[in-house]
Amino acid sequence: MRATSLRTLAALAVKRGMSMRRWDFVAAYLQGDLEEGEVVYCRPPPGYETTGAADGKTRVCRILKPVYGMAQAERRWQRSLFPWLQSWGFSQCSSDPCVFTCTKTIRGISQSIILGCYVDDLFILYSDDSPNSLYSSFTTDLASRWNVEDEGP
Repeated sequence: MRATSLRTLAALAVKRGMSMRRWDFVAAYLQGDLEEGEVVYCRPPPGYETTGAADGKTRVCRILKPVYGMAQAERRWQRSLFPWLQSWGFSQCSSDPCVFTCTKTIRGISQSIILGCYVDDLFILYSDDSPNSLYSSFTTDLASRWNVEDEGP
């Protein structure tokens, strides 16, 4: 998410009287997935043998999940998160692809959530946090799908 988008979300929250909370994905890049058939190798970490004892060949490690420091890690994380948000009913903003909106009618009342994704944080704007609200339903699903922590306002 662009810095201007975050400032715009904060201004929008004030203008519309919405609350804004930050949710953090714990070890976000480890929650992403490599694409099917994608094979990534790296050198062994310090302390591990880099050559085989029997054949003397250089050893490498095959990566099964994206890890911090891997060039593709952030993109793989986004490719896991963004489709999940869209399946939940969010629409991606055309001016900033890391900003999403969702509007649903619950108990006859139209409710909206606007969120911005910045690396491993979600900034969520909402107007109703009652137990049966769109926000409560979304954050419950979010927490059941991902390892997240509510970092507060």
